[in-house]
Amino acid sequence: MAQDKFLSLLGMCRRAGRLQWGHDTCLLSAKNGSAALCLIASDASDRLRRDVHRAAAQDVRVIDTFYTMQQFEAAVGLHAGVLSTADTGFANELLRLYRNDSREDKAE
Repeated sequence: MAQDKFLSLLGMCRRAGRLQWGHDTCLLSAKNGSAALCLIASDASDRLRRDVHRAAAQDVRVIDTFYTMQQFEAAVGLHAGVLSTADTGFANELLRLYRNDSREDKAE
């Protein structure tokens, strides 16, 4: 299942030391453009969602995911409403897997 691959890759990103989490850390990396991708949990607060979208520099991709904070926590071992990575390799692969998940959900 593609969803498992996405969440597994998030875990791999964390173990590789390429994952950031939490409001302040992700906001700063989005603001200064060092993040390649920000992922927001579906059950994150509206304030968090707004803050990340506002702060994101022009070239920072932000996705309001359909994954919950609990799913993020199970994948990476941290409770957070927002995750980010500056690693473009991880970011591109996460985007590809997420887009595939979105298409599969629409097909069902």
